Amino acid sequence: MEESKFEIKYATQEEFDKIHKFNHEIFAEEIPQHEQRENNLLVDSFHELNTYIVAKLKNEIVGMVCYNAVRPFSLDKKLDNLDAYLPTHNNLVEVRLFAVRKDMRKKGVALAMLMVLIPDLISKGYDLGVISGTTREIELYKNIGAEPFGPLVGSPEVPYQPMYFSLKNLKGSFKV
Repeated sequence: MEESKFEIKYATQEEFDKIHKFNHEIFAEEIPQHEQRENNLLVDSFHELNTYIVAKLKNEIVGMVCYNAVRPFSLDKKLDNLDAYLPTHNNLVEVRLFAVRKDMRKKGVALAMLMVLIPDLISKGYDLGVISGTTREIELYKNIGAEPFGPLVGSPEVPYQPMYFSLKNLKGSFKV
């Protein structure tokens, strides 16, 4: 398998079943955040609001990230008064489901998806993003400029750290 041949693109409706399957693989099988389902499909509760960016290799999804700017966010449901934790901002967006298939990690897939995501968010006028990052990857998030805030969310078995990132601070790192 030639790992350097992955493609980063916006997901189309025809790819949604593959996204739901990938979502199940990551968030039900690998990270037991959700119960496993017999059909091996996990439809995100914000699916209809999400804009998905996927990494594909030979027609298979190997990475995914999405965003949504319609509140309430998933973090609004996990933290009382989310805005009290955040710096001053004008246009907030939530980034979610940032995941790379285990065998494709540390091969540039995450960075390649961010190179599409961040300029898109900046071009749409978002100035602050929030994300719940798995505590296992806290250094990755910090390396891309995310600032941890508030208490952990999720469960004791699967804890997530709420974080925010200022998009204006990322502008120089990503082509806009």
